[in-house]
Parts: sequence; structure tokens; C-alpha cells
Amino acid sequence: MASVRLALATAVVACALAGPAFVWAAPAERAARVDGVDDRALKAAIERAVGEQRAAPANRLESRRRARDAADNAEALLRSEAYYASVIEPDIGEGDQPPAFIKVTPGTRFLFADPKVDWIAPEPGVAAKAASLEALDIVPGAPGRAADILDAEGRAVAALQFYGHADAVAQPREVIVDHADKTVRPTFKIAAGAPVRLGAIRLEAAGRTRPGWVNNLAPWKGGDLYTPNAVAELERRLLDAQVYDQVTVALAPAAQTDPQGRRPVVVGLADRRPRSLEVSAGYSTTEGADGSLRLSFFNRLGRADTLALEARYGELGGRLGVDLSLPHWRRPGRTLKLTAEAFRDTTNAYDQFGQALRADLTNRYGRTTYFTRGVSLVQSHVNDNHTVDDGGTGALDLVALKGLLALALDRSDDPLNPTRGWRAEARVEPTFVTGEDGLIYARSQAQVSAYLPVGGAKTVLAGRVRLGSIVGGSYRSVPAFDRFYAGGGGSVRGYGYQSVGPKYPDGDPQGGLSLFEASAEVRHNFTQTIGAVAFVDAGSVGQAVNPNFGAVRYAVGLGLRYNLAFAPIRVDVATPLQRVKGEGLFQLYVSIGQSF
Repeated sequence: MASVRLALATAVVACALAGPAFVWAAPAERAARVDGVDDRALKAAIERAVGEQRAAPANRLESRRRARDAADNAEALLRSEAYYASVIEPDIGEGDQPPAFIKVTPGTRFLFADPKVDWIAPEPGVAAKAASLEALDIVPGAPGRAADILDAEGRAVAALQFYGHADAVAQPREVIVDHADKTVRPTFKIAAGAPVRLGAIRLEAAGRTRPGWVNNLAPWKGGDLYTPNAVAELERRLLDAQVYDQVTVALAPAAQTDPQGRRPVVVGLADRRPRSLEVSAGYSTTEGADGSLRLSFFNRLGRADTLALEARYGELGGRLGVDLSLPHWRRPGRTLKLTAEAFRDTTNAYDQFGQALRADLTNRYGRTTYFTRGVSLVQSHVNDNHTVDDGGTGALDLVALKGLLALALDRSDDPLNPTRGWRAEARVEPTFVTGEDGLIYARSQAQVSAYLPVGGAKTVLAGRVRLGSIVGGSYRSVPAFDRFYAGGGGSVRGYGYQSVGPKYPDGDPQGGLSLFEASAEVRHNFTQTIGAVAFVDAGSVGQAVNPNFGAVRYAVGLGLRYNLAFAPIRVDVATPLQRVKGEGLFQLYVSIGQSF
């Protein structure tokens, strides 16, 4: 400890001694003063073009050089902004080290005249030509800025590509600056090339991927007209599989066009490492510690598949399972996930162990809209002393056949650390349970969350609302593991796990047929890595089908965030506002990723 204090003291002294040097160091100044410009925005642009110098000029010769350089830079800036008749006079002040300055008279700003396009044979078709001319979007009478000319040229070429002219390119343009009528008239020279038709995919990969699987992902049929969107969609489909380090999709050179006039599409794939090991851990004062290991194998079947072995253990239970994910199963955008697992749950409400088989089929629509349907078969042994045999001690052996319909929309900017946008998800699980008695019911829930940046995006306002309902049984007939509970790290922070809602006389949670949860957070980043959160959580569990808004319990808390490259580490401390006897004064939660 003494050595640490000594090092700290030495650093403080060093900073104190170095301080005057920093205080008296010459601040950066404009390389030359800009005079004569009344337009504040234009003057600021000229000053940025002129640049800065930290040291004063050594002599008058150096000062004159700076003035000339400043004049050259200012002229280039003014010409790019369509001030072609500007007058710039470089000069210097008095003394041996005089300041440099430039006197600028911007003059009249030149305006666009009607643009022209010279088509280099072969000319495009009528529709493609019209779209390209419209894409120029140069308005006569608007300032004739150089950047607008370049942008217009790029848009014109891009419009041609959307009409199949994949080889469209702009040749050196001609721009006439007419000082007589103060106009800028650009003439674009564009070689559209012949329309390109798409052919077969040629796979260039050293990994396991099967060419036939990649061919089935093509969003075009052989002979279809080229569009950039089609090529981009194939690249996006391959990236969605998440088993490749690099994906490239591009047209083959024109010389490789086949006899039918079709151009091959070359796909390059670089496999990621064949396996990965993921380790995660979390902790809360009521749910205890938990950890998981996940070993994944990629592309073993040659169709961008992922096989994962997972082991998870914590005070509330554990899981040992295997998942097989098959992206683009039988058609693009659809993923089949098969799961087999053994599990054990140990909670205050019930104890359960058993096995499950699941099959889910998820379709992606657009970029982030997902529809899932699935089925699962669950065999379990349940100890639920409060509901067996009219309240006596007992156990149940149950078999549940579950269906699943789920819709998820993600319009946020980041899956683990969103700062803007919104998300919505809804799911319905029709269930048939057989064992001591048969029962059919449907468990449904929906959640909406939203994120709004304020204060330059350093502060984010986040909120969520979650509702749930079970139709088709009473709260005593629905198995305890399928009822709704609230409280804990992913629910109403500040209260113990499953502790929000009705309880039995011994204090164990009953669960219910309805659920309401809401959270509001203010997230602020002090630096790129350190942030803090203030939050309010609320929730209730009801024994009727409709949520019980009359028994809502609230909690407040603060949290710290340490932002990693992929997600923040989350540490939250929360306290209940309606604490009852036996509940803790506060709860602590440690995890990865934002709470919602």
C-alpha cells in the first residue's frame, strides 16, 4: 500500500510541475485571419479550410507564405460552393512576425442551369433513361455546388443499376461555368452498358458449405434482370446464418457471361472458427448465483447449421440440453430449431424436473420482423404441496403438449444496448396437460418497449409494459409451473423472485392467471464505457383472467453500467416501496445486457 501511495504522490507532483507548461502552451490559432465575409456559415467554412497553426510565423516571409496558402485554400472552398467570381487578397500585418490575413469578397453565387446527359452507346431503354434523368435532381436556379454535381452523378448511375445496367459507369463530366449569366451547366457523360441478366451462383469457399444449399438462397431465377437489391439480399441471407466471418457477393466479370447471356454471381465465404465456448454468470440477492456453459459447433452439415450443447446451473434450477439450428430451412428466411433438454426448477412456488422436446419454425420478414410457430412435448414430475389433494402433500407426474405462436418486431438500433426505436412481441401457447386430470388452456403474453435518446444521445429514456393472461382454467387447476409470477431481476426489481402477487399462508407464492409489469429507466453515459441508470419498476399478479391493476407494487433503484464492446455489464440495486415483513430492504442484481 505504501508503494501505491508513493506512486500516486509522485504522479501528483509531476502533474503539478507539468501544469504551467500546459497552461502557457500556445493555443492553436487560424493560419490566417478571414476578413470581408458577412455570411457567418460561409465564413466558418472558409476558416476551416484555412486551417490552424500552433506557432507564430518565424518572419515576414513565413507570414506571406501562410497568407498565400490561406488564399489558395479559401479559393478552392469558394469554388466548390459556387462562388466562381470571388476575389481573395492575401496580406500580412506589421512587425517582424506579422499575422497573416486574407480579404475575401465572395461575389455572386453561381446557380445551376439545366443539366445535360451525353449517353455513351449503347443508350439505356426509355424507362431506365427516364429514371436516371429524374435521379439527377438538379434544380435550375439552385446554388451550383460541386458536391451536388457529384451526388447527382452517383444517383444517376445507381438508378441505371436498378434497371439492370450493372456495368453503368460515369465518364469524366464537363462543367461549364458561364461568367456572363453566372450559371453552372454540368454535362454528364454516362456509359450505361448493356442490361445484365443473372445466372448461376459460383461458390468460392474452402469450408464445408454445400453449393446446392447456397443456390437455393438466391432471390432470383436464372435469366432475371440484375438488381442491386437481389445481390444484397443474398449477402444478407448468408450473414443471417452467423457462421461466417466474411461474406462477399459480386457479379462475375462481363467476359464470363454464358451463351444464354447470363452473368454468374460469385459468392465468397470464409467460415468462422468451427467451434466456440461461451461462459456467462449472474447474481442477485434473492435468486442467487447462476452460470452457464455453451459449446457450439458451426456448419457441420454444410448448410450454415449450428449445433450447441448447453449446461446451466443456479440456485433456482438448471438445464442440460442440445440445440440444432438450421437457418433457411427449405426456403430462405425460415429457421428450424430443434431442442432436447433435461431440466430442474427449484422455486418457492414449486419444484419440477423432467425432459422436453421442442421444434420451432421462425420466419423472418424484412430485416427484423419474426413469426414463430412451434410445438413441444414436456414430461415432468412436479412437487406442489399447496395445490395437490386439496392442499395436502403430494406430487404430480404431468405430460404437457404445447403449441406456440409468436410475433416479434424489433425496430431498435441494438439488440443488447438499444438507444432508440422500439420493440414489440406477443406469444400464445395453447396447452394440453394430461396426468391426474386433463386440462386445456391458453397462456398469452405481450410486451412493448421503447427507447428515446435525449441530450445528444448520452441520455436515453427507456420504458416497457408487459401483460399476460391465461384462459381456460382456474389458478388452482393450471399447473404451478405455467402460472404467472412477478418479482426479481427480469421483472420487478427490489422484490424477491416470485414474491409479487398473492401468497399462501406460509408465505409461498401462489401465482396467478394474469400479469402486469412496467418499467421506466433513465440511462446516462458519462463516458464511452461508464454509465448509470435510475429506474422505477411496477407489477402485479392476479388470480382472474384480467390483470389486477388494484394491487400493483412499486420499486425504485439505481444501477451502474460498464459498456463492453458488445453489451454492458449491469449492476442494479433496488428497494421495494411497499415492503412487508420478511422482505429485504434492497436487492442486488448483476448481469450482462440492459434489463430490457
